Amino acid sequence: MREFLAAPVLAQGTDNEHRTFSLILFALFVGITLYITIWASRQNKTAADYYAGGRSFSAFQNGLAIGGDYMSAASFLGIAGLFALSGYDGFLYSIGFLVAWLVALLLVAEMLRNSGRFTMADVLAFRMRQRPVRAAAGISTIVVSIFYLLAQMVGAGALVNLLLGTEGEAAKIWTIVVVGALMIFYVTVGGMRGTTWVQIVKAVMLMTGALIMTIWVLSKYSFNLSTLLDAAADKSGKGDAFLQPGLKYGATDMWSKLDLLSLGLALVLGTAGLPHILIRFYTVPTAKAARKSVNWAIGIIGAFYLMTLVIGFGAAALVGSAAIKKADPGGNTAAPQLAEELGGGAGSTGGAIFLAIIAAVAFATILAVVAGLTLASSSSFAHDLFSNVFKRGKVTELDEVKVARIAALIIGAIAIVLSIFARGLNVAFLVALAFAVAASANLPTLLFSLFWKKFNTRGAVWGIYGGLISAVVLVLLSPVAWGGASETKPALKLTATQAEKCDVPVTSKEVGNATALFSCTTKAPFPLENPGLISIPVGFLAAALGTITAGRRREDDALYAELEVRALTGTGAH
Repeated sequence: MREFLAAPVLAQGTDNEHRTFSLILFALFVGITLYITIWASRQNKTAADYYAGGRSFSAFQNGLAIGGDYMSAASFLGIAGLFALSGYDGFLYSIGFLVAWLVALLLVAEMLRNSGRFTMADVLAFRMRQRPVRAAAGISTIVVSIFYLLAQMVGAGALVNLLLGTEGEAAKIWTIVVVGALMIFYVTVGGMRGTTWVQIVKAVMLMTGALIMTIWVLSKYSFNLSTLLDAAADKSGKGDAFLQPGLKYGATDMWSKLDLLSLGLALVLGTAGLPHILIRFYTVPTAKAARKSVNWAIGIIGAFYLMTLVIGFGAAALVGSAAIKKADPGGNTAAPQLAEELGGGAGSTGGAIFLAIIAAVAFATILAVVAGLTLASSSSFAHDLFSNVFKRGKVTELDEVKVARIAALIIGAIAIVLSIFARGLNVAFLVALAFAVAASANLPTLLFSLFWKKFNTRGAVWGIYGGLISAVVLVLLSPVAWGGASETKPALKLTATQAEKCDVPVTSKEVGNATALFSCTTKAPFPLENPGLISIPVGFLAAALGTITAGRRREDDALYAELEVRALTGTGAH
């Protein structure tokens, strides 16, 4: 998620009215979810209840929860903003996020549900040595979750600053603390059951809000999409180029094309390796229900991304790209600004009310996603690292759940502290990195475990660490960390604040990324912003090399045969 900049959207005269509506709606949502969490906690009696919600959710309920877990604020606000500012190129994200579910449906969902119990590592360690494989999988899970958590929580701080009209770092810090405290409460008290119901409520809110905006926008153009697109192109200042590829990703530059390919690979392959998505397949009673829940998720998520298209182009047509850029150069305020415009515009009561509603939906989105991420990481720590690595399996389920709750508290506290320190950075790379690590480290080992008879412990460990390390290192060497201008990343027009931060004149020709992690002026050693094009093959190659160079055990064949039967038929599944 891109960092949200604290630029006021409302006219000064309606600030207080808008804040009041927003605070009431925020408080209402938080109150409802706290009640749900406390109610759910009364039904948590076993490890299966805490980790998997007692496997009691229907396919439709789990499909809604998957949608609630997957459709983050980056999707709702970020992709709508991409459509509003980059036109056609916004499709590249939305299509990538949607197509990714075909990989999850065809290759992972049903077999994972049959083969595992609570975490991704259950599948990987089934026919291998438990400790090294679970240690590697646990570390990968926690790394991916922390990266994603930081992006969501930093975004939450800036988003609330923006939509409530507050200013200053103190407001951001308090928002991060509140979001962190709520996510810790959801996970430690409600477990998977409470988190799932929070995600279901959030999914219904998000789909309802997006549907209302979509119908409202289309009604202004007689439900003619072509007329809407023409109006968006006219108001964008880009003309017909707005409806053609190339505004965000250069149509002729080789590195830009490779970066686009790299991004697409990470989005399409990363979803099937995201830990907080994978654990959702364990919450249904059967593999058939897991498959159906993915079908429901594809329908829900597909409809949502179609609506973001209308919302994004509607924002370009009704608000205008210039006004959106003025509020937030990344375009993340496009949907809230459109809500205000639909309600009557700045200074109107209707605009304040509808903006407050969309603000509450965005806030709900962040809370639901961070809860899912915290649950995935704390479950992996307790079930994989504590129980099977540290205690070698000699621990009771009750003790394991206690450790999971403590881990949620610790991981949540770490995420709060890191988010406070990261609040001034551009955290866009964290989401891209989470998908890249999932695609590079988790997916190769999952697929090889399920489909390659000769795959072994060394292959799994090398694959996870190889994909994880290569993705992280390449991002640290990329333009998101080093901001020097180049032929593929031209110099920015700097504000006085950005020039002061980068310690260069406002007219500097050296700065290509004013929010770079390390330097504003040093050219990046690695030219691609997205590492997937390199790190994903590295993950597969490392897993293959580890497997080939390791000796085989006779019992491996029997264990693979047992895993194959379980994965395909469900015989012996938990």
